[in-house]
Amino acid sequence: MGHGPLSPSYSSGHDFSIEVEGVRFRFNAEDFHSRVGAAAVRLGLLTRDALTPPVLEDLVALTAHGVVTTPRSPFAAHLDRHQATLLGGGADLVHWLRRLVFRGAWVDQQVRDGILVPEFDDTLGFVFRSRATGERTVDEPRPPDWRVVAYTETA
Repeated sequence: MGHGPLSPSYSSGHDFSIEVEGVRFRFNAEDFHSRVGAAAVRLGLLTRDALTPPVLEDLVALTAHGVVTTPRSPFAAHLDRHQATLLGGGADLVHWLRRLVFRGAWVDQQVRDGILVPEFDDTLGFVFRSRATGERTVDEPRPPDWRVVAYTETA
């Protein structure tokens, strides 16, 4: 890929690479792990308490490769049991994990470049405004909520 408008504008390292709609971002392992864990919690897939290092390794493998080939935790078996709900179709877990990881990195880069300005709203949490126009950015579509099939350590 060349250095045109679709070239990566976010890079924290070269351990992981994610492409969404033709744009590729690169991450170091710590950054990617942190973003994947936060995305899984946001999607209701598990709670922070259930996000143990082995579970996070399985989530990272799923997000990076679309599959957990070498399970590190019972989370992989949980994925298999709930495959019809979590994988494939319009509410695909891999798609949404990647999308949230990418979106977070994109927003961080826009803030770092001075294009977006973060503001805290008591009701909405952080919102972002264009530094040039003052307009609020378009909100991300609401992601699926997988609390119904959430993973717990006893799942």
